[in-house]
Amino acid sequence: QVQLVQSGGGLVQPGGSLRLSCAASGFTFRNFAAAWYRQAPGKGRELVAIITESGGSTNYADSVKGRFTISRDNAKNTMYLQMNNLETEDTAVYYCQVSNWWGQGTQVTVSS
Repeated sequence: QVQLVQSGGGLVQPGGSLRLSCAASGFTFRNFAAAWYRQAPGKGRELVAIITESGGSTNYADSVKGRFTISRDNAKNTMYLQMNNLETEDTAVYYCQVSNWWGQGTQVTVSS
């Protein structure tokens, strides 16, 4: 069965860093572009970053450019979101997405 299993969320202080992981199984992960989304309380789901199948091209929301890095390791069927210099506004549930499949979501809370 197709699965996208996320890990790495948690509570961090402003200026801190977190690394989210999303492990894929049940399909050929390397054949698909992938993305990270987030949804803050009371807000719609926002596209954060996308990455092409081979990892050769990435794009980011303006709000995270220069702070977040999307990457993937196709040999491990895993995608990542490295989040640096976190801000309180980054607080949200983060989701990985591949094709029409979604991870379960993981909470990222940025607070002092």
